[in-house]
Amino acid sequence: MERLSMRDITEIIYRLRKGQSERAIAVDMKRHRVTVHQYRVFAEQKGYLKPGVVLPSEEQLLLEFGPAVAPPRIASSVDPFAALVEQWVKDDVEMRAMHRLLCEEHGFTGSYSAVRRFVAACHPASPEVFVRIETGPAEEAQVDFGTVGKLFDPRIGKMRTAYCFVMTLSHSRHMYVEFVFDQKIATWVGCHKRAFAYLGGVVERVVVDNLKAAVLKHDLEDPILCTPYKKMAQHYGFLISPCRPQTPQHKGKVESGVNYTKRNLWPGVKGRNVNEANAEAMKWIEGYAGLRTHGTTRKQPIVQFRQVEQPRLAPLPEHPFELMTVREAGVRSDQHLWVDNSYYSAPHEYVGKKLEVYLFEKTVQLYNGVKLVCTHARAAEPGQRITNPCHQPEHKANYLQLTPQRCLERATEIGPSCRGLIEEMLADKPKDKRRAMAALIGLAGKYGEQRLEAACRRAIAWQDPRYTRVKQTLVNDLDDVVIADEAQIAAVTVYPTYRYARSAEEFFCDTTPARGEVIAC
Repeated sequence: MERLSMRDITEIIYRLRKGQSERAIAVDMKRHRVTVHQYRVFAEQKGYLKPGVVLPSEEQLLLEFGPAVAPPRIASSVDPFAALVEQWVKDDVEMRAMHRLLCEEHGFTGSYSAVRRFVAACHPASPEVFVRIETGPAEEAQVDFGTVGKLFDPRIGKMRTAYCFVMTLSHSRHMYVEFVFDQKIATWVGCHKRAFAYLGGVVERVVVDNLKAAVLKHDLEDPILCTPYKKMAQHYGFLISPCRPQTPQHKGKVESGVNYTKRNLWPGVKGRNVNEANAEAMKWIEGYAGLRTHGTTRKQPIVQFRQVEQPRLAPLPEHPFELMTVREAGVRSDQHLWVDNSYYSAPHEYVGKKLEVYLFEKTVQLYNGVKLVCTHARAAEPGQRITNPCHQPEHKANYLQLTPQRCLERATEIGPSCRGLIEEMLADKPKDKRRAMAALIGLAGKYGEQRLEAACRRAIAWQDPRYTRVKQTLVNDLDDVVIADEAQIAAVTVYPTYRYARSAEEFFCDTTPARGEVIAC
């Protein structure tokens, strides 16, 4: 006789007492008619079918039939190594490693599946218990990305793989959906900004997955958050609650929302322009998806949101968040760092070091840890070089600022002789004497403007308007020597002059010598 459960036996006896035929009972309960007949014979022997007899309980039937006998177990190829496998299980050895060790060291010829079945039979896994967490209005939102398919990108004129960004409010189950082409930090932050703007407020807590745009290091107790996302949370006033890695059930509401978007919205927009798809998504979440009766709450999400949840959202900040991304870049020897295809200067003392670059929509900020180093306007086009002259070493910055026009203006401030010397240097074409002019002006910082003016006056008097002459005059303290008259100055040899030992006329004679004849010119 086929062994049935106590509940099924009780049901058969009840039906027999009601007059149902064995054939009908077998059809209704999907049992063999012979099995039903055997239990009829048993019930008649016990007197359970007599009118007025109390229907037997499951406990009474269990005493009549005894405990169920387990079916015979087929011997496993792992049985000879049971003690060894038990010890490995206690030592947390992987089952793949168990199979390899059995094959290599003990001559085991069975499959990996045999090891896995043996371990599962000896140590059946107990079902995990979950606790559903219900949240109040405006307390929590869950966000995630989901890969959907290809949409047309009008910026580049071709189809691209698209993702759906979904934010689901945990209380009302109302959603915000947007299609994008990447999962970068700027996109992640931008989707949050637009989602909060659509909702008209901010929730207390946002539950996120462990994607790089939100969480840099997966640590349950102390996760390291991405700086732009952390700054945005501080700006809007919400808390970030990262999930445990590989536990999608911790954000099951948005997981369900992503799957619902893929099944319901995506078939109607796939292959279309991304702008059209996003416009259709807004109609969908306010129409079909928002007005449906949710399977869990049994309420319409958009109605529940507008009546209960939206009034309790925290207000939006006065100014929208601007930070797009944060990157780390090294300062090169030219006092510039390269980021986002453009160049930004940093103080020369940071050459060789790495700084954090905060990219906003209109500005760029450089940080050394928590210290703000400088702020630049963001480059308008790739390859643009944004330079602050104050970031260069003082002597180099001074040289770059001393253009010919600036040298002339500075010389005028020093005195007429200095200006005259600069004018003579400018008139010396085509030689570029910018370095000499800058060096000449620089002497004022070391020797003073009065001494430089005197040295320039002496150089002009000696008709030697060179930087080296002015510098030597100052070095040798000759700038205060009384200048003689011009005749005496002309007679003095300032620098040794040289002439040919023989003049050119000596090599030319009127008389042509005959062959072998020597003529003295």
